[in-house]
Amino acid sequence: MAQESPVVGPVSGSLVIVGGGGKEMERILGRFVELAGGKRARIVVVTTAASSNLKHNYDRSWTAAFVREKLGVAEVTVLHTHDPKVAETEEFVKPIKRATGVWFGGGRQWRLTRAYGGTRSEREFHRVLERGGVIGGSSAGATIQGSFLARGDTSGNTIMVGDVQRGFGFMRNTAIDQHLIARGRERDLVEVLEDPEGKMRREFDRAALLGIGIDEDVAIVVEGDRFEVIGKEKGAVLVYDPRKWRKDTPVEEKWETIRTGGSFDLRNRKVLVKGSGAR
Repeated sequence: MAQESPVVGPVSGSLVIVGGGGKEMERILGRFVELAGGKRARIVVVTTAASSNLKHNYDRSWTAAFVREKLGVAEVTVLHTHDPKVAETEEFVKPIKRATGVWFGGGRQWRLTRAYGGTRSEREFHRVLERGGVIGGSSAGATIQGSFLARGDTSGNTIMVGDVQRGFGFMRNTAIDQHLIARGRERDLVEVLEDPEGKMRREFDRAALLGIGIDEDVAIVVEGDRFEVIGKEKGAVLVYDPRKWRKDTPVEEKWETIRTGGSFDLRNRKVLVKGSGAR
């Protein structure tokens, strides 16, 4: 019997989604590069989320330097534009078409949607996965991987349902948040999934979305409809499933916690292993 196609995760390839950098970033980037082909990987690092200032040095990237100098990957390209017309050009997408791994850096996630959403660049990002490659990212680079863009408002990152709402959808039917426990954000995805002010656009089925909140120094590695939690000891990923909520469900019972070493079934929305805190 043929295996069913994933309904949430990528059909092929892998995702590495990080809740924010810290002491474990080197280890997590090592896993990303391993999935991309090790020293033979061809890596693209997208720095667009970092700033809206035209004078910002978008070519400077700690991630690119670490991957090149410490992990021995020879082919590393830093890529940036704020202009969708540039993102549409054949010249701009050449490195993406060769890439075995693409990494989205931190900053504000709406800048990624504004620059690349609906362009040839976005289509080529998806083709990296289709070729069996890996998409990774931290902070803003984590949230952009969901289909609904949490904290996507251009006026500030405390607005959960904002004026920019579309992510790249590498994980379908999901909303992803980051820096979760470190910044006291445990309840914020509940606001997205309940949308009390009715701001979510009709293209999103709010009640069917799955919320995934990732703490700092923690990542999920997604393959098909399963993710595993890696990173710091006793790191936490919180999963929010509004299909399980009742009117009288207390807010603190609206998420399940999966620790480092644990895993989750995205298709059936159930914890496979809670995790023991092992790295």
